[in-house]
Amino acid sequence: MPIDTQPAPIIPDGLNAAEAARRLQAEGFNELPQTGTRSILRLIADVLKEPMLLLLLTGAGIYLALGDTAEAVLLGVFASASVLITIVQEARTERVLESLRDLSSPRALVIRDGERVRIAGREVVRGDLIVLAEGDRVAADAMLRQCDDLLTDESLLTGESVPVRKRPAAGEAMDATAVAGGDDLPFVFSGSLVVRGGGIAEVTATGPRTAIGRIGQSVSALETETPRLRQQTRRLVMAFAIGGAVVVAITVVLYALYRGGWLEGLLAGIALGMSMLPEEFPVVLTVFLAMGAWRISQARVLTRRAAAIESLGAATVLCTDKTGTLTQNRMMVARLVRADGVTLQPTTSSPDAVTADFRDLVATAVLACDPQSHDPMEKALQALDTDATGDAALQRRYGLRPDLLAMTNVWSRNGVLMAAAKGAPEAIATLCGLGGTELIELQAGIETLAAEGLRVLGVARARWGGGALPETQQDLAFTFCGLVGFADPLRAEVPSAVAECRSAGIRIIMITGDYPATAAAIARQAGLDPERIITGPELAELDDDALAQAARTPTAFARIMPEQKLRIVSALKADGEIVAMTGDGVNDAPSLKAAHIGIAMGGRGTDVAREAAAIVLLDDDFGSIVKAVRLGRRIYDNLRKAMSFILAVHFPIAGLALLPLVTGLPLLLGPVHIAFLEMIIDPVCSLVFEAETEEDDVMRRPPRDPQEPLLPRPLVLWGALQGFLAILTTGGVLLLAHRNGMPDDELRALVFFTLVSVIVSLIFVNRSFSSSLRDALLRPNRVLLLVIAIVIAVLATSLTAPPVAALFKFGPLHADDLALTAAAAISTLIVLELSKFPLRAALTRRPAGGTQVNAASPAR
Repeated sequence: MPIDTQPAPIIPDGLNAAEAARRLQAEGFNELPQTGTRSILRLIADVLKEPMLLLLLTGAGIYLALGDTAEAVLLGVFASASVLITIVQEARTERVLESLRDLSSPRALVIRDGERVRIAGREVVRGDLIVLAEGDRVAADAMLRQCDDLLTDESLLTGESVPVRKRPAAGEAMDATAVAGGDDLPFVFSGSLVVRGGGIAEVTATGPRTAIGRIGQSVSALETETPRLRQQTRRLVMAFAIGGAVVVAITVVLYALYRGGWLEGLLAGIALGMSMLPEEFPVVLTVFLAMGAWRISQARVLTRRAAAIESLGAATVLCTDKTGTLTQNRMMVARLVRADGVTLQPTTSSPDAVTADFRDLVATAVLACDPQSHDPMEKALQALDTDATGDAALQRRYGLRPDLLAMTNVWSRNGVLMAAAKGAPEAIATLCGLGGTELIELQAGIETLAAEGLRVLGVARARWGGGALPETQQDLAFTFCGLVGFADPLRAEVPSAVAECRSAGIRIIMITGDYPATAAAIARQAGLDPERIITGPELAELDDDALAQAARTPTAFARIMPEQKLRIVSALKADGEIVAMTGDGVNDAPSLKAAHIGIAMGGRGTDVAREAAAIVLLDDDFGSIVKAVRLGRRIYDNLRKAMSFILAVHFPIAGLALLPLVTGLPLLLGPVHIAFLEMIIDPVCSLVFEAETEEDDVMRRPPRDPQEPLLPRPLVLWGALQGFLAILTTGGVLLLAHRNGMPDDELRALVFFTLVSVIVSLIFVNRSFSSSLRDALLRPNRVLLLVIAIVIAVLATSLTAPPVAALFKFGPLHADDLALTAAAAISTLIVLELSKFPLRAALTRRPAGGTQVNAASPAR
């Protein structure tokens, strides 16, 4: 089959084997360099430096020394799990450069010593001539020396799904400023895919010097921030540990000086130390993040770094790519416009969507396509007419030329030759000889489609009466058939997801490499309503302060280069925003890693993007981002509830350990009692509060202040108020019973039962900061019911089973004693619930008037 081509330039014989070997030796293999990886022992050593992990191990050692093997083993398991999880996550993040190396080193067909030989992509060197054919992946950055109708898919680097047209070089030199994207450039890039045509190109850069290599280097140079929550927890834990150590030391000394017994003082100090040892904090954080990752995975969201969960609730800005994130990353025919101006909007990508009066237009457009095309726009056309070619035979192809951006296929059917052409509307108008009013009307139609963000092709047909076909397609007598508009359709779930993000006070900024008109159209469809579209060249003129200022208003970015995405994320972070970034291409990897929360698409995303991100959407569903944010806010809310409970519950425990010192009462709580209380506290604050359902307004409030401490002052005061009331209640019961002459063993049992009952009441108090007492009591939580059942069973056993009673040193309790403990717990619950009303605004971090973010209000 004859193909229309330009006279090919003379191609030299390529490098000789000796020169290729010399350059390979001097410049290295065409792959990213292997960076030094840490050994397992080094990873373990780094993990063991974590203060929280050291605290876990110290706590385990204390319990082991006291003979409490179960508690020691429990803390040891948490410590081992922390080490294992950290090592696995570290090892996974180091695979990002391996993914880049695999991607950038395909097989390559090169010309050496005048012969075509196929070699491993890693052996390609600068100066090699590589032969490109449809379906090939480009092995290195190169300058085209000749090409025929060449289209390449550079979405790996640009994020845009539409292939770009190439032309041979005309004296240009390729340097580091050459970037992917844009039609009619003579450059091809490592990792891009040839979707149509072929050519020969001279390699200009290999390995880390390629565009994809530079991205790899920028990813490896970026450091992931230490999560704020982990930093805050470290400080909180150290404060508790230091304060507890001081109190324990004072207790031992005072007992020795005023009570005359170092042994009794040591026992009191051990009990007090166990009561104040804040091992719940790291345990709670570990459990919440692990369980949070599991819960989020149920929403088809994979959490690669559990620490990112904490940032979800604080996210103030979501930077999203367009192609493959807001859109489906596939082309479809969105408009058909006949020559007379009549328009059809196909509802599906199937032949049934085309009405009879548009079938000629579609059939002609399909006949102008390559029958075995990889071009997404041609595949979209072919989906509308699967039988256009029928029994026709392709006779000749006229390819795209720089001076005429149109292509023509000539078909023979029943002895008649018919030519079908498609291409840039201006080129089709030239082929059809349109002018005057016809050309003005065509221009208006093109502008209308372009304003909707559509890519537009013109379609024409001609008949050839017989004889030899002309040398160029300009010599065919074409008739204009109409226009075809293509769109990368918006994902169906995007508008509702955008609306929910806005109601939660999260601003959404679209960053795309596409044209401004397309970006504006997609942004409007998604409900982003940008006031301004900033292009890459405009962004280059802005300094960081001006960029941050511009991004504070509803804005979208178009024609953006990969390094500019990173700059946008960095500017937003410097402006105090908590940034989430979505993406799926290699070009997104640096900004995904630099963002507080990198979110990669799992289905369409590249390995590089997935490895650089903290969160991966397994189903590529943009709506899953909203689910993840909702869960992130729920997790943080429940974590604060757990921390408030921990703070409150340590007051009465420590108070009862200290009360005998100041009152002269006998020592009531020993290590066994504290250990039992810890067995209540640990599962309650970790499992029970983690399982709490979300607050009703979780997605109607603004993001939390990222600078806000894990335990802000209102929450500390609230915890202290609970603890103070719990001390008054249990201490009052203790003094009342002691005054009435209750024996020590019965007094110990009564006080312990009262303390446990008050702790249970604190569980219900902390289940919600905003709902009513009725909701707090009736809201379903199967884990809570299980814990309460276990507590009741153990307490009942301690009274009825003599060995257990002897272990706890309990005496018998009577019905009136148990009624007193119940009354203490109920009164504590009622008083604290009533105390919530004046404190509710502070506890829920909202203004007293109840102002909330709505869909129309800005996030900041």
